[in-house]
Amino acid sequence: MKYLILVIIIFSFYTCNTSIQSKPMNKKTIIAHRGASGYLPEHTMEAKAMAYAMSPDYIEQDLVLSKDDVPIVIHDIYLDDVTNVSEVYEDRKREDDRFYVIDFTFAELQKLQVTERFNPKTGKQFYPKRFPKGKGNFKLHSLQQEIELIQGLNYSTRKNIGIYPEIKNPEFHHTNGKDIAKITLDILFKYGYKTKTDKCIFQCFDAKELERVRKELKSELFLVQLIEFEEETKQLNHFASYADGIGPWYKQILDKKEKGKWEFTSLVEDAHALELKVHPYTFRADQLDEFSSFDEMMQVLFFEANIDGGFTDFPDKMVDFLAKK
Repeated sequence: MKYLILVIIIFSFYTCNTSIQSKPMNKKTIIAHRGASGYLPEHTMEAKAMAYAMSPDYIEQDLVLSKDDVPIVIHDIYLDDVTNVSEVYEDRKREDDRFYVIDFTFAELQKLQVTERFNPKTGKQFYPKRFPKGKGNFKLHSLQQEIELIQGLNYSTRKNIGIYPEIKNPEFHHTNGKDIAKITLDILFKYGYKTKTDKCIFQCFDAKELERVRKELKSELFLVQLIEFEEETKQLNHFASYADGIGPWYKQILDKKEKGKWEFTSLVEDAHALELKVHPYTFRADQLDEFSSFDEMMQVLFFEANIDGGFTDFPDKMVDFLAKK
């Protein structure tokens, strides 16, 4: 298949790149955010193949259920900001004018083309300097298909790159009569991801659901509680009762910059005191905000704030940076 051809080409390039391969990796954890999404449309098999060739520690999978209960690798419960669904199924939108993954079978979803993320109202590409919108022949795929790609490459390359699945909006799924947590855990178990020693980290923004994953569904996986809102940073003691780590927005770690030096909130220190790992999101070389360069962003957060790992759209840049430390 075309994405396997792509990974062979890219893999050959990166294995010849001695600046990446010849130096021992720092113990910081590198997570390919939606794959190599800085270079190819997010959550496509091609983006995952490219990410794999860059040798991160984990590759992320966001998950939403289809109508026939197949976990689809896509960032949102909606289809209309990364696919051509409005052209293929014009009459299938809901009253809010959005197209939902859950309203389509896996077979129907396979008819869609995936593209670089865009605003469905204006058609404008979200990251204008990334892969051109509307170009290529990218498709949606299932969690099972991606696991088989990663495990197959682990077998053939002798690497051990892990997966980092996130269940999206579990309450929405419950409202629609679907248990995305249980369906996902059953698939992970089938493919050998069962305990904290396996290369699988399970994440969710919904604290109630992630606690359910640990206590009711009895999962022994490494669990990461994602954090979106500031008030959630005050709930670390509760998170530590079921989770092994937290995934905050990186700006929740930054406090202020005084005389050219960053000061930080107590979030990382507080999490470490509770033995929680800290994997903030998202490191983007084309969206630096407070930082003058991507290297500065990584230096400040990894080594001054002392985070344990990070999500990045540009895994090669993070691999290369940490290999030099």
